[in-house]
Parts: sequence; structure tokens; C-alpha cells
Amino acid sequence: MTLQKADIVIRNAQLIDGTDSPMATGDLAIKGDRICAMGDLKNWHGNQEIDAGGKTLSPGFIDVHTHDDRALLADPLMACKVSQGVTTVITGNCGISLAPIKVEGYPPPPLDILSPNRSDFFDRFSDYLAALSTEPPAVNAACQVGHSSLRAEAMDSLDRQATAKEINAMRRRLEQAMEDGAIGMSTGLFYKPAREAATSEVIELAKSLPQYGGIHTTHMRDESDHITEALNESFEIGRAANVPVVISHHKCAGQNNHGRSIETLALIDKAMEQQSIGLDAYPYIAGSTVLDASRTMGATRILITWSTPHPECAGKDLFELAKSWKLSVEATADRLQPAGAVYFMMAEEDVQRILSYPHTMIGSDGLPHDTQPHPRLWGTFPRVLGHYARDLGLFSMEEAVRKMTSLPAKQFKLKDRGLLAVGHFADLVLFDRNTIVDTATFEQPMLQAKGIDQVFVNGHCVWRDGSSTGQRSGEVLRTH
Repeated sequence: MTLQKADIVIRNAQLIDGTDSPMATGDLAIKGDRICAMGDLKNWHGNQEIDAGGKTLSPGFIDVHTHDDRALLADPLMACKVSQGVTTVITGNCGISLAPIKVEGYPPPPLDILSPNRSDFFDRFSDYLAALSTEPPAVNAACQVGHSSLRAEAMDSLDRQATAKEINAMRRRLEQAMEDGAIGMSTGLFYKPAREAATSEVIELAKSLPQYGGIHTTHMRDESDHITEALNESFEIGRAANVPVVISHHKCAGQNNHGRSIETLALIDKAMEQQSIGLDAYPYIAGSTVLDASRTMGATRILITWSTPHPECAGKDLFELAKSWKLSVEATADRLQPAGAVYFMMAEEDVQRILSYPHTMIGSDGLPHDTQPHPRLWGTFPRVLGHYARDLGLFSMEEAVRKMTSLPAKQFKLKDRGLLAVGHFADLVLFDRNTIVDTATFEQPMLQAKGIDQVFVNGHCVWRDGSSTGQRSGEVLRTH
């Protein structure tokens, strides 16, 4: 018997391959940045041999909805992600991206979620991707162009519709960014910089995407009382531009809309019969974004995550703060600006129904630069695996992994990723399915999850025994 050699051989693992196939005991070998063999590898020898001890080995998780644009450069070890088993992040969501944009003064919210400093933004998308390639992070990154970033540069005022000349200017910038390696365009029609944008404006821009194999993700215009109208607008944009659409962080916000996921998922089902539609969700009843005094979104509780004039208020309840300051909620929110907040606005029944929907991917929507961030930044993926899959039995462990791996890899056209398969990139996570769980809470939101043993990105171990290895083997991923 000829002895085969590999760089790394992981033995005695329970393999979950990213499809809906049942887990199976086996070994896996890595050579360079790829998986080179799987199965019973008695005739293989690794320069490094790892005994999994019956723990679970799966493809690395793909976080389809992040705001990690600046964190990839400012905190390249990305502990908040690799500690969860995340090996690839999709950036540029909700209409905001670090490029391409020329920022004058303070970035209009919610662009300040990414950074309050104009120097952190990039005039050209190619410069941003070059920075990621020169100083690589620990995770792979696939990056989108933000519609609001395009608007903020092309328009002298954002409280109106764009002119034909301005749309043409935005389209030129978008197409150059796609040439440079962007994977698509996101919109955040919910937010002030894009709130006045006409549907036709988005369609005209989105028409540039198909020639590059691009995708359109959207934080819809409304996720509460007018959610069905917002869904239909999103579908219309996809049909008119002939581009795949992903509904970001799908939810039914506000007490008036609790239970409406039955209705919204039925609408999505129907639309999928005619066009390419995807969606993602995070496993919590609270969301997090900029603090907007005019929009409390039917929240029963609002926690401050950061405030520039009042940093001491991070972690405090807005309603309680209003009482102590003897101000209205709106006046209190105004005093805190610019600021961010966590909004408790969803029902658990909707969260579970959306998570269990077969086409739902998992996205954290974490905000890495918040002082007191939402715990989803550190806990999303172990929470799905531990709380929802293992403890509640909402779906199987194999189905949970599929939602985090092969499903998003296919949706975002990430070639040779998202599966345990020979020839695929060795983006891997070794975890203990019996103990994996999130520990981050709203009171202590930056606690590491339990149960993640090792994480590999492109064949290199980036996380082991509860800490970073210092490896930064991530790559910029392009779809063309």
C-alpha cells in the first residue's frame, strides 16, 4: 500500500458535509489550501495529525450579513467571527460600504456604523480590495457596493430623488467597482440616505449587475406595518433588473406585526417560483442599528449601544434614561446623537418560523465598532447550532450547517466553498456538537462562544483552544 502524504490529516471526526446528508464518521486531509481526500484515510500521513476525538467537522460558516467592512482592516484577526467558526464574511450590506465614496465631513448615518472618520473610506473600490489583499484578515471577504454610499457621493442632498445625471454617475461608479471585484450592490431603503430613492432608481443601478454575475441584497424600505409592500418592491427590482435578490435579516418588526411571518414567507415562496430570491436571518428577538428618534419600530425595550456625546450611556435603557433625564423619549434620543441602539421588536414565534424556513441563510448583522454591541456579533452561529438545533430541535444539526455553508455559497456564487468535498477550499470548523453554545448576552455581549475547537481558513488554522493563532489566511473573494 502506497502511503499518501498531506499537510494536515484530521482523523476520527463526525463529518457534516454541508448538504442535508447525515453526518458520518471519517477522516479528512488537507494539502495546501484545499481538501485533498476524505473517508477512511489509513493510507494517508499528515505532516500534522489531528485526532478529532469524535467531534464534528464541517465546512466553515459563511456570515452572509455583516458590517465588517472596516473591522477586516482594523482588527484583522477577527476573533468575533473565527471564534464562532465563521471563515467567510459578506460585507457592504444595508446600502453602506467603505467604497467607492469621497466623504466630506461626518459620514451620514448609518454610514457612521462603519466609521465616523472620513479617512477610513476609499475613493475607489479597487483601493479597498487592495488594502484587504495587502494586509489580509483571518477570514475571507466578499464585498458589496452600498447604494447609500453611491448616493452620498453623487448627490448634494439626500432628501430627494436622484436626477438622471446623478443616477448615471452612480451607475458608472458601481460598474467600475464591479469590474474591480465587488460581488453586488446592497440597498438600505429603510435609512435616511436612501429613503427618498425611487424604485426606478434602484432598478436602473441594479441593471448593471447581471453582466458581472452580481447580486442585490436589501434592507427593505419597511419591515413592520408595510412589510408586504416592501417585499413586493424588492421582487419588482429583481424582476426588472434580472438580478438575484436577497432579503436581508428578514423579520416582522413591532407588536402589531407579530405572527405575520406566515404571510411573508408565503409571499417569498410565491416569488421564488418566478425569480431568484434568497433571505437571511439572525437568531434573536432584538435588532440593532443607529438610534433614530423618529423610529422606535414598535420596540418594547431599547438599549443604547454607543453615543458620541454620552459614551457613558452605552448599555443603558432609553426609556429609563428618558425618565432620569426628565425628557421625552424623542428628546432623549436627540441628546444622544449620533448613537446606536438595540431594539427588542420581534416575536420568538416569528424568529423560529423564519429560521426553520428551508431557504433561510444565517447572517449575524453584528456591529463590530459598537461600544456595547448586540450579542449576535459574538454568538450567532453557535446559538443556531446549540440553542435552536440541538436544544430546541427546531431542525437537525445537518440542516443548521447547510444554512451556514452550502446554501450561502450557492446563493453568493462562492466557488469551491461551503462543502466538505475533495478539491474544495479547506475552510473548516471542528466543534463539539454536545457543548457548542453562545454565551454572549445583552449585558455581557462580547463573551466567546463555547464548543469551537479549531477553525481553518484556506488550509491554515486561525483559531485553536479558545484563542487566535495569529494566522491571517483570508482572501478577497470575487464572483467574476
